[in-house]
Formats: sequence, structure tokens, C-alpha cells
Amino acid sequence: MAKKPFERPIIQKINAGIPSKYGMITRPEPIEEIEGISIESLIEKFESPVFVLSERILRKTYKEAHRAFSSRYPEVQFAWSYKTNYLNAVCKIFHQEGSWAEVVSGFEYDKALANGVPGSQIIFNGPYKSRDELKKAVINDSLIHIDHFDELYELLDLAETMEKRPKVAIRVNMDTGVYPQWDRFGFNYENGEAWDALNRIMVSKKMDLLGLHTHIGTYMMTSQAYEKAALKLSDLAIGLQRKYKHTIKYIDMGGGFASKNTLKGAYYPGTDTTPSFDDFAEAIVSALMKSEFKPDQLPILILETGRALIDDAGWLAGTVVANKRMADGRRAIIIDAGVNLLFTAFWYAHDIRPVKHFSEQTEDATIYGPLCMNIDVIRDHIQFPLLKKGDHYVIRRVGAYNNTQWLQFITFRPNVILIDMDGKSHVIREKETLEILNSSEKLPDHLI
Repeated sequence: MAKKPFERPIIQKINAGIPSKYGMITRPEPIEEIEGISIESLIEKFESPVFVLSERILRKTYKEAHRAFSSRYPEVQFAWSYKTNYLNAVCKIFHQEGSWAEVVSGFEYDKALANGVPGSQIIFNGPYKSRDELKKAVINDSLIHIDHFDELYELLDLAETMEKRPKVAIRVNMDTGVYPQWDRFGFNYENGEAWDALNRIMVSKKMDLLGLHTHIGTYMMTSQAYEKAALKLSDLAIGLQRKYKHTIKYIDMGGGFASKNTLKGAYYPGTDTTPSFDDFAEAIVSALMKSEFKPDQLPILILETGRALIDDAGWLAGTVVANKRMADGRRAIIIDAGVNLLFTAFWYAHDIRPVKHFSEQTEDATIYGPLCMNIDVIRDHIQFPLLKKGDHYVIRRVGAYNNTQWLQFITFRPNVILIDMDGKSHVIREKETLEILNSSEKLPDHLI
């Protein structure tokens, strides 16, 4: 007879599902399937852990966002934010839906070109663009969003010798009433720096100023901040018209829309507090429409939405590897995916669920990853059923940033699969192996 596991006796509060003076007990309901496919079968086929993306939800969410803006404004263009998730299959889906590419590095720029995006439909953002990367963007007619004066001077110097004129916009930062104010990127509106940049571009007559751009922050929980930003960009655009008789082609409102994830420390869940696409669209469009733009000179409205388009389409499924008791008697559940794979666990209280119904009872638990690091915490405090070693879990809303910010640290990065519109599953990024990791290393002769 196998020896039964032993736990020293402790007094621990168990929630058994009946109401108390504190109200009804909340427990994580199991999620057994993703797009009609059982999670257990996905783990069996693609190993544990595994990232899962839904093509249906990606396309559905994009259409909802586009409808929210295009039903209110005559000309709207989305540009998929590559840094949010630059797996080629994901990018291709958004490009098929009509989205341009928004990139923040030479690597991402080349990835967009390789994905078939015309250079004229690539927006090149970011604080660092090398001279060669700027030159490539000019040759390809890409939209270069200037971040600082050094970049402006570099472009002016390039324009002296190149046959093509750079197509540019400036990035503007501003006070929108949100703290902390994002003022690291771009030229400031309030102190006149944005006008200094615009004046130098217009007086030089060496570049084509096509647009104005802002990105006021990330995971924005208020739509009113976008209204203020749109009004200030409109003010700059009208000022250009008055001073130089120059009409800009587009206003780029950036991204930063919150997903339905819940931030750590938030009192209410993100599903209850996150503004909708309609909320963001109403705020931005109303500001543009009530500005002094003439009806026949309304600029194209560009959105660089990333997180809100993809978070809901992603899951991370895996396996419990151990249970233990902490010094204070609380349960610790160790799973096979850590913060090296789920980077967003540092700021989200992720929605983690069991894959099957295990018990009516829950207790306060901490869910850890497998890393030999004390910071490897997926959920610090959560009422969770008593899962055993070998039981499966799934984490919702992990589509944004995890596949670009994940680390090869202690464990290999796993398979990423896409469930297509017909319910078929495809590996879109293969799991890492020791051979893959070693392929980039070189040994000096004396160590061979």
C-alpha cells in the first residue's frame, strides 16, 4: 500500500459555500474548454504549460473596436501595436482585418515588412531609431514619429542627401489630468516644446509633416483623458493651419486602452470598471468634431490599440506541481508557469481557474510559479479550491505582452497555439529546447 501524504494539523478557515454575515462566498468557477476544445486535451497534445490564442476572439474584438470609432467618425485607421504581441500569426490576423503596423524598433519594423505590410502603412514610433533604420523608413515611405530633437536633427541631416522627403509626425506629451503624467516620450505641449519642434520642421522645408501623435499612458481607466488629449492635438493642428496654411493628414491618438484584467489593489474587477470601446470612441471623436477643423478637412483618426484588442483572446493552461503549507498555515499551490512566462502577473490579479470542478470548499491560498525566486508569485491571496498535484488550471486574459516580455529564465518557453475559425489548433510558436538555446552560443577553443 502506498504511503499517504502527511500534513501537520492546523486550524484553517475553510469556505464551504454557505452565506455568512459577510455575504455569499465567491469561488473560481472551472473553465473546461477553450473554443469548444477541452483544455485537458490541449495539454495532452501540446504539453504543459501552453499558451492558447483564439482567432475568433481576435477578429471579433477588432471588429467591435473598429465599429465603435468608424460609426462616429468618417475615416478611421487602426495600426496594430507590434510590441503587444508580435507573433506572426497574430499580426497577420490583424493585418487581414485592415490594420496597419505600429512598431517601436528596427527589429519590429523588419518583422512588419516580412509580414507583407507596405512601408507606407508602417508607423515607426519609439525613442531610439538608428540612422540606418531612419534611412530605411524614409526610403519605404513610412510614417516616422519624431520623439526628440536629436532625432529631428538626424532626419534633417538625412534629408540633405536623400532623394525622398521624410514623412513625419511629432509625438506630443501633455497634461491630461492623469497621474503620473507620461512626459518621457515626445515633445511637451504645455511648455511650448511641441511648437518648437513644429516650427523647425516647417521652416526647414525638408520634411513632409503629415500628422500629430500622442500616447498618454497605458491601461487607461478613464476616457476623459483622451478627450483632453484630442483637444490639445486639435489645437496644434489648427495653429499650423493658421500660421503656415498647412493642413495635417492625420491625428494619431496612440493606444493605452485598458483590457478587462484587474489591476493589483483594485477594489472592483476590471470587467466592471474598464471603459468600453464606445466610451473611448465617444470621448475622442466628440473632441475632434467640436474642434475648429473644417468639415472637409477632418484628419484621419489613427488608433494604435494593442492590449484591449488581444488580452481577452489569450489563455495560459498548465498543471499543479505541488502543494505546501506556509509558516502562517496558509496553503501554497505551485504551478508549472511562473512570472518568466506570465510577466503581467507583476501588475494584474490574474483570473486563474481550475479546469474541473474539484470541491465546494476553498481556502486562502498563494499561487506560485516553479522558479527558484521569491518574486515568482502568480496570485498572492486568492480563495481557491484544493487542487492536487497533476490537476490542471487555466489563466484568462493573457494575450497582451506576455509573448513579447517573457523570459528564457530557468524554464523553457512553451508552445503557443492558435485555435482557428474552424476550431482547429495550430502551433504558431514551437516550445524551446536545449538545442535551440545552445545554437546561439559559441565556445572558445580552450574550453572545447
